[in-house]
Amino acid sequence: MHVLAFRHAPLEGIGTIAAALDRHHIACVTVDTTTSHQPLATSHGLVGRRHAPPEGLGRAPSGLILMGGPMSANDDLPWIQHEIAAIREAVHRGIPVLGICLGAQLIARALGARVFRNPEKEIGWSPLHWTAAATTDPLFHGFSAPETVFQWHGETFDLPPGAEHLAYSTACRHQAFRADGNVYGIQFHLEVTPRIVADWLRQDEACGHLREATAPVDPYAHAARLGEVAATVFDRWCGLLH
Repeated sequence: MHVLAFRHAPLEGIGTIAAALDRHHIACVTVDTTTSHQPLATSHGLVGRRHAPPEGLGRAPSGLILMGGPMSANDDLPWIQHEIAAIREAVHRGIPVLGICLGAQLIARALGARVFRNPEKEIGWSPLHWTAAATTDPLFHGFSAPETVFQWHGETFDLPPGAEHLAYSTACRHQAFRADGNVYGIQFHLEVTPRIVADWLRQDEACGHLREATAPVDPYAHAARLGEVAATVFDRWCGLLH
C-alpha cells in the first residue's frame, strides 16, 4: 500500500503525516514539483524520485496527499493542471484525497469551486471552530471545543458543490471540508512541527510576510496540542485507505 504526496516547495514536506503513515505501514512516494533535486521523502523502502506530476496516477495509489506552497491554485503553471487532473482522476476512482493549504485550494478548484484572495492573511496561531457536521465526520468527530492551530495563507476557496463544511476561523470561513465521502481539504497547517514552523519563519525573513502577522510567532506555543490533534486526524485518514 502506498500514497502519492505532491510537494510544491522545498520546505513544504508532509510533516506529522509521515508518522501516521509509518504507524499504519503505508509507504509514501513524493512527487516533487520544485526544481530542487534533493532526495525525496520516502518510507518503508518504496523509493520515488519524480520531479513533475505524472500525466496519470499509474499504479493505483491508496491515497493522494497535496501539500502547501507559496503559489496560487489559479497560477498558469503546467503542473497545476496535471495535479488538478490527478485529483479528478482520484475522485473518479474513489481514492481518498487529503489537501493541506494550497492542496485544499487545488482540490476545491478541481471540484469546481472558486479560489480567491482571503480578506486578510492568516499567519501564526489562531482559534479554529468546528461546525455541526464535524461532530459526525470520520476524521474530526470528538472535537467540539475550539482548537488553536497554525495558519499561513492569503487565499481561500468556496466550498465545492455538495461538500460538507467542517471548520472555520474568525478570519477565514472555509477552513476544512469533506467531499465525495473521502476527499478532504484542510486550509490550516495541522501537519507542522516546531522545527517546520521555525524553518518557515527563517525563510520568510527575506520576503516580509511576517510583518503582516498580528503578533510574534512562537513555533512552540501550541505545538504539543496540535501534535495530539494531528495524530488523531491523520491516523483516522490512514484508516480510510485500502
